[in-house]
Amino acid sequence: MIKILVGAVTLVSLLLMPIQASAEEPIASAEALLHQMDEASRDLSYELSYILIKKNSIEPLRYRHAVEDGKTYAHLIYLSGPPREVIQRGREVSYFEPGLDPFTIDSNKMVAPLPPVMKTNIHELSDFYDFISMGRAREAGVACDVIRVAPKDGTRYSYLLWVDTRSHLVMRADLLDRDGEPLEQYRAVSYVVNPKVGEVLKNLSTVDLPAVVQLPPQPQADLGWSVNWLPQGFESVSRNRHRLVLTERPVESKMYSDGLFSLSIYVSDADNYTVREQLVRQGRRTLHSHVLGDKEVTVVGDIPPATARRIAESISFVDSPAVSPAVEGTKP
Repeated sequence: MIKILVGAVTLVSLLLMPIQASAEEPIASAEALLHQMDEASRDLSYELSYILIKKNSIEPLRYRHAVEDGKTYAHLIYLSGPPREVIQRGREVSYFEPGLDPFTIDSNKMVAPLPPVMKTNIHELSDFYDFISMGRAREAGVACDVIRVAPKDGTRYSYLLWVDTRSHLVMRADLLDRDGEPLEQYRAVSYVVNPKVGEVLKNLSTVDLPAVVQLPPQPQADLGWSVNWLPQGFESVSRNRHRLVLTERPVESKMYSDGLFSLSIYVSDADNYTVREQLVRQGRRTLHSHVLGDKEVTVVGDIPPATARRIAESISFVDSPAVSPAVEGTKP
């Protein structure tokens, strides 16, 4: 596990204070505010300390971000438990996890506990979500515009965001279920916006990180089943055919995303040990599985249980039309 930048950026944090905002300034439209938030999260040099609150846990984290000479640098540190961190420099993202050899992949985005609404295409989201201004409130010691990102069709979760009126960074993000109850919260404790953060992060360019893992190209498998209903906006990301490591059981899968939430569908042969139907919900994640004919269909994703069930029941098989349920919907 490498340790870098902690002392330098901590010093920056002590010397700089966040900019205070006036609650009397005019409020822009909700969509305009989200575009400002997206631009700020991509372009500013900043350090954000926050906690991720789930039902049974609280995780403190620190995230630093900057763009230097056209290249994005970012550094995420888990502040409790075993040392863990994620480092991004340009299109290289390195992961340091306990019990695993460090590795680097070719990507322009971290897989990390950051508010998903950050660095999301707001224009594309506007086709499937309503953006609603909820006034102003104070969070992390600063005035914030409060915005609700709510699905137009009611088939997925929503977000309530607190966006700093000056820096336009997210100070708080609540993931809400369809009853308005929070499933998880991202809450900023302190933050800094200053070019000096970028100057320090640029030192990542000289750090010796693991070599980029060269992954073989994954051909898009031609699967023998189709999904006949998905919430509007969910597009296919990948499809795959593989075997489970422990059982060698063949599994086919498809992954979908609407830019804010994602889900995966798995299909495998059912056997005598297969549970006929089960539903597991843990925080934002839902797992619904049931048996269609001689196949087990499982849907896993950041979606409500009713949505997962409807997707699973819409699966039809090319070679087994008799088990195809009569469910209307949109075909991806």
